[in-house]
Amino acid sequence: MKNNAKRGLTAFGALALLGSLAAGAYYFLFVRGRRPQVELYFDDGSMVALPGDAAEAQPFMTAAAEILRTNPIEG
Repeated sequence: MKNNAKRGLTAFGALALLGSLAAGAYYFLFVRGRRPQVELYFDDGSMVALPGDAAEAQPFMTAAAEILRTNPIEG
């Protein structure tokens, strides 16, 4: 009985790990890349992320668009 329970917990742990890795990969490959955002990093180590369509992010989005327009990324 103990052996079956241990085997079940091991299988559950492995499936939970694989599910977590798959969900993380899906997020970083598909969901996160769809929405532009502005990330502001401060000297004290803190960070604020603003959606690209927020009014506060517009000056940064304009500057980034201009930089990318004049210096296109080739790859």
